[in-house]
Amino acid sequence: MPAARAGPGPEPSRLGEIGGAFLRLGLVSFGGPAAHLGYFRNEFVGRRGWLSDADYADAVALCQFLPGPASSQVAFAIGMRRAGFAGGLAASLCFLLPSAALMILFAYGVASLGDVASAGWLHGLRIAAVAVVACAVASMGVLLCPDWARRILACAAAAAVLLLPGAAVQAGTIAACALVGRMILRGKRPPPETAATPKRSPWPAASLAVFLLLLVSLPLLARQTGDKRVAVFDGFYRAGSLVFGGGHVVLPLLRSEVEPNGWIGDGAFLAGYGAAQAMPGPLFSFAGYLGTVIQAGAHAWMGGVLALIAIFLPGWLLVAGAFPYWDLLRSRGWVQAALGGANAAVVGILLAALYRPLFTEGIRDARDAAAAVVGIVLLGKLRVPPWAVVVLSAAAISSIARRRLWPMVGGASNTTTPSSVARNADW
Repeated sequence: MPAARAGPGPEPSRLGEIGGAFLRLGLVSFGGPAAHLGYFRNEFVGRRGWLSDADYADAVALCQFLPGPASSQVAFAIGMRRAGFAGGLAASLCFLLPSAALMILFAYGVASLGDVASAGWLHGLRIAAVAVVACAVASMGVLLCPDWARRILACAAAAAVLLLPGAAVQAGTIAACALVGRMILRGKRPPPETAATPKRSPWPAASLAVFLLLLVSLPLLARQTGDKRVAVFDGFYRAGSLVFGGGHVVLPLLRSEVEPNGWIGDGAFLAGYGAAQAMPGPLFSFAGYLGTVIQAGAHAWMGGVLALIAIFLPGWLLVAGAFPYWDLLRSRGWVQAALGGANAAVVGILLAALYRPLFTEGIRDARDAAAAVVGIVLLGKLRVPPWAVVVLSAAAISSIARRRLWPMVGGASNTTTPSSVARNADW
């Protein structure tokens, strides 16, 4: 994979070209990371010819190997090849901008409504989130756990994080599974390819050094200062540093950061996560919603921006640091084997999140379960886009709640009795 463009600085016209292309994609790229990669390939390989299919495949492989939001990191890598580090930032920021702005506005709307815990549309978002994550677990399980060794690792990871919740346990679980994968999966990974010698430059090493320095120093700084903003930046930076396997995996990591500190309740958390499914662009824009809700007040948007920078910064630094060394890294069989174990742990962590908090908070009775099954069928069998399922779920549950139609739908009666109203008060 050719190195990023060198020189004194990118041309402003080239940065504008990159920003405009990715801003347009950020407005229309619905469907999650897999769909985003398809959009990128059509735009930058097929239409614009900025890179070859082989170069694009290398960029995708690198970003799948690293923790962080895969599609946003691919955007960064494409921009970096085109115009250096500044081009990478322009690509990633412009791709993020539409969804981030929408999620911050959604956070203001939720805050203005006050107590929305019993709102029907919010409960619809929770049910839609159950369906979306269930489909993600199924598809990732087939891809990342093709044999019993990795399935057992995934189940062990799920059990570990359910029994001992917390960000430290999740990080330790991924590391332990990577170590086990290195020992047992070396013969099951593809043979190593010929490595290319990376070009010498101080910037990749500097990027990796900054990544590690922040990862180690931010928790210490947060404890010493007691500043909530530093603690929020630390929590979101750590989440962005540990997320393998796509945007859905950020759910358990972020929850383990915000819940113990009492920054946000489960109801508001899951409402934002459900709404993020209906947005174009990267799912990590969910961080903008959380940061805005945590900050509160007239200037809450500043908290959203802070959270967004914190969660995306690790991915940017890692791509900038690993970009020239990717050929060398992927030629190591033990690295690929360790990655296989880490990916199995990711499936297990997401499976645990499907149960808690999604299932425990979103599914209250058999009717909720039926609604979630309908969502799974729409997503998995009928291939309905996730944003459409989210909107449909929120609208349908809100309408049912308002008109008290569940007894009629269930076939028991067309009359709403006081007892049925009490049973469905949360709808």
